[in-house]
Amino acid sequence: MVDHMLEPPRPVRRLEVITGASGRRRWSADEKARILEEAMAPGAVVSEVARRNGIAPQHLFTWRRQAKCAADDHPLAFTPVIVAPDGPQPTPAACREAVIEIVVAGTVIRIPPGADGATLAMVLQALKSLR
Repeated sequence: MVDHMLEPPRPVRRLEVITGASGRRRWSADEKARILEEAMAPGAVVSEVARRNGIAPQHLFTWRRQAKCAADDHPLAFTPVIVAPDGPQPTPAACREAVIEIVVAGTVIRIPPGADGATLAMVLQALKSLR
């Protein structure tokens, strides 16, 4: 053994012991999505979310940046619109059916009863990406 020291010994302020398998940890897409959703929640503190999930805050910030870039690379997908000639006017009873209305920046989106979930999901995803 060589007893040569280039610097005098210093007290250790922090010592981190890493246990478990060595090497890189692989995260499933579901795990990443869950952690990202938790980190992007209003009022969430990224370093606390990272600590709870056993990752470095820098790693989580990288995931957030990558998720934002991936969202920017995918343009919005729109549902095709079919314009049909005016049909008979609805009866007053039909007008009282439940309709979902979404108002964003002065634009009103009305979703009639019976709209399929996939169409509604695409509309909501498009609105969410506008934020």
